[in-house]
Amino acid sequence: MPPTIRRATPADAAVVAEFNRLLALESEGKTLDPALLQPGVAAALSDPHKALYFVAEDAGRVVGQMMITYEWSDWRNGWIWWIQSVYVWADSRRRGVFRSLFNHAEEAARQDGQVVALRLYVEKDNHAAQKTYDRLGMKPAGYFVHEKYPI
Repeated sequence: MPPTIRRATPADAAVVAEFNRLLALESEGKTLDPALLQPGVAAALSDPHKALYFVAEDAGRVVGQMMITYEWSDWRNGWIWWIQSVYVWADSRRRGVFRSLFNHAEEAARQDGQVVALRLYVEKDNHAAQKTYDRLGMKPAGYFVHEKYPI
């Protein structure tokens, strides 16, 4: 049975922060500073203008998450929703949790009426994730991400 997807609330802050901590550690070998992470998650969960989190539940247990952030496209006269902070508990992987989160976000974007695209970034060597995104109908956008951090 697919997981239940719902919008995260401030009550989910601890599990969202833990998922983000694990995501950074597993995907990039980074240790996040809890003094920044915890209030950052709390700020996002309490202000829908900053971000929108969806969580996947299985038997009442949160087993996955996805964060959406927003970019206005003047070229397309609409919003691009960026999929970020995706994490699924190891024991729930390969069971359709990400697909359920993605499908939920895609349907929410369609219902919004002003969302014109879904985007995400993926590590260049993460071929398994790239195949997953391809299966969901996503294609490489032809961009590289550059950053200056911290500023």
